Amino acid sequence: MVPTDHKNEAMTVTFLNVAYKDREIPKSLGARWDGNARAWYVPDGYDLAPFQQWLPAGGAAISTTGSSHQAPASESREMASLLDGDSTELAVPHKKGISLSMLLGGVSRAVAAAYETGVWTLVELVDVRVSAGHVYLGVSERDAAGAVLAKSNAAIWRNVANSILPQFEQATGVQLAPGIKLLVRARPVFKGQYGFSLEIDAIDPEYTLGDLEARKREIRNRLQQEGVYGANKALPAPWSFTRVLVIAPEGGAGLGDFRAEADRLENLGICRFEYAFSRFQGVGAAAEIKETLAAALKRWESANGAEAEDPRGGPPDVVVIIRGGGAVNDMAWLNDYELIRFVCDIHIPVFTGIGHERDSTVLDEVAHTKFDTPSKVIAGIEQVIFRRVQELKANFEQTKVLALRQLQAVKGAVKEFEVGIKAEARGHLAKAKESSTELMTEISRELDASVRLASERARDAFHLVKSGATRHLTEAKSAVPALWGQIAMGARHAASAASSEIRNARSLVLDRAQGAVGTARASSSDLMQGVAVAARSSVREASSGAEALMREITGQGPEKTLRRGFAVVRGPSGDLLTRAGQVEDGAEIEIQFQDARVPARARKPSPH
Repeated sequence: MVPTDHKNEAMTVTFLNVAYKDREIPKSLGARWDGNARAWYVPDGYDLAPFQQWLPAGGAAISTTGSSHQAPASESREMASLLDGDSTELAVPHKKGISLSMLLGGVSRAVAAAYETGVWTLVELVDVRVSAGHVYLGVSERDAAGAVLAKSNAAIWRNVANSILPQFEQATGVQLAPGIKLLVRARPVFKGQYGFSLEIDAIDPEYTLGDLEARKREIRNRLQQEGVYGANKALPAPWSFTRVLVIAPEGGAGLGDFRAEADRLENLGICRFEYAFSRFQGVGAAAEIKETLAAALKRWESANGAEAEDPRGGPPDVVVIIRGGGAVNDMAWLNDYELIRFVCDIHIPVFTGIGHERDSTVLDEVAHTKFDTPSKVIAGIEQVIFRRVQELKANFEQTKVLALRQLQAVKGAVKEFEVGIKAEARGHLAKAKESSTELMTEISRELDASVRLASERARDAFHLVKSGATRHLTEAKSAVPALWGQIAMGARHAASAASSEIRNARSLVLDRAQGAVGTARASSSDLMQGVAVAARSSVREASSGAEALMREITGQGPEKTLRRGFAVVRGPSGDLLTRAGQVEDGAEIEIQFQDARVPARARKPSPH
């Protein structure tokens, strides 16, 4: 059945109550869409039987001219009474009443007549749903305290959504989601079956960007006024990393990229990572991140106190806040004053790796170091650790060289000290022997002199006595012959007395000489003992010093050397090899490591 086109002629049409999901069925039967009335209708001349299920009560038809639909005279009078002239307020219906569909249809046409074009309107998204390409929104308006002043449903039809949403997302980086504010061009629509809603056909990206930036600017200015905006950034950067606290959404792709490298560092025992999980977007996400971070720091403090013996204990070197990429409005949840102020106040450097494509958040601005993605955060940590390892390796090599030099110096000093001790000991012994020989010579000389003196005195006394006795005897013989016997007797008595005196004097001289010899011998013995004691003490001190130095040298012996990564090479007979010249080509050798000995065969390099 092909309808006749009556664009310029009056015709009667019948409007249908068609659900959106059933729109294709009446369309296929010949129904047409009235853009002004926002309803499907059956054109004049069509059989209404196929459209029975969508006909309004009473099957009312409306007379139209061209594309402007008007109700027939009887219905127009009732609608006029309902609309009460130009007023949009509904009057009391005729006592016979009209159908609800007619009433709501009148309201629909009144709304359509009042808003023929869209109006630029400020809204905040409450809910976003997508179905068959159409975007259904819940929008509202709130006051400064957060109380809802108005709310409504809105829709962006598929053909419009395919046009305006890509442009909006490209310009702002924002995807439609609850919580963002929009400046939209919306036309109010009222339908009998679905009620009131807004149809959106345009979105101003500049307003959304301005709103997001205004929020960031407000937080930034407040932190600067409070003097904490750059507090975390002013903290000294960690020298290296052994303890890291990570805050991230559980199961996120960014966390997986981070842990791929972090787990490797932890398995090698280089760095310890602790993870705490939180939502990063949606209402209340910022407060949850703050609470999660505070609780994690408190747990860390209680579990890693000063009593911990593990060198990796203590507070974390850095706090890492990471999440994968997303739209700008997904990141906008992190522009929260309370969360950002908490980060400014903690005394631990904060690294952020929030993967986003556009402007950074204020959280990035106040953090100690900002990275673009979680992967770059762990890469930055690895670079610092690698740099420190290289520095330690260079320091170790330098220390090893200095230690070897010091060891050689100590060995030389020990050898010189040993030679000096031996020379000094030999000198003391030689001096002791020389002193003893000189003392014995002096004692013998003094003894000989004493004996000679005593002998001379005895001879002198003997000659004197003999001379006196002779003189007295001569005088006695000459003067008193009579007294010869008496004189003879006196002479004999004098001779006996002189002989006794001589014997006594000789005995005294011998006793004194023997005493002098004993004293000299005792003094010599004491001197020799003192010399021997001094020599033994010097030898003991030298030996103790040499043993201490040898213990210090042996303390740097093979076992410690092996534990530091060196090896000992032994020849076929088990003797130590220290030079390549000691090994013949093809000889069997043995290499001793810390934990085992490995046989090997020597092969000298070919001459160049």
